[in-house]
Amino acid sequence: AWTIKQALRSKYIDRVIVSTDDPAIARISRKHGADVPFMRPAGLATDEAKSIDAVFHALLSLSEKYDYVVLLQPTSPLRTANEIDACVKLCVKKRINSCVSVTESEKNPYWMYSLDRNGRMHRLIKTKKAIARRQDLPKVYVLNGAIYVARIDWLLHSKSFVTDETYAYIMPKEMSVDIDDKMDFYFAEFLLLKNKTYVKKH
Repeated sequence: AWTIKQALRSKYIDRVIVSTDDPAIARISRKHGADVPFMRPAGLATDEAKSIDAVFHALLSLSEKYDYVVLLQPTSPLRTANEIDACVKLCVKKRINSCVSVTESEKNPYWMYSLDRNGRMHRLIKTKKAIARRQDLPKVYVLNGAIYVARIDWLLHSKSFVTDETYAYIMPKEMSVDIDDKMDFYFAEFLLLKNKTYVKKH
């Protein structure tokens, strides 16, 4: 419901479609204003299934033709319509094929290590000189799972939203919670309850 509401508020999204194999989720989606023109095949709804395959199924199931597809995963409930529109606008304005949302990573790979079988540490990223201060670390970004935008004909050819041609749309950390486990859920709930203005508006 959080994702549907923001998608419907977008200035650029023409149609909001939910892909699911669950009748209860389909009912909730329709209740909140989304279209559910088909049910997702069970094979595309397993833990091993990839989101991109569900996107392809959706695109190929529609008789209507669109220029862009915007993937909004429900596990990122804090993203807003403004963020969605900014990402789409970046694609259109720069005439690029793909744009995805990212946020600055809290954990920097320049301070990460792999371990050999004896437990010895080896730097993941080799540098001539070790970086001792956090302030000197290069900024790195991670996919936050909130927004994926791509030109449809390009996506069907590339088979992925993220390639060397993809541009990044940087989102703040407080909007970048990606719910993968209970701790993520509790943190997202905490942020929503803390920001009472956000809750009242949405």
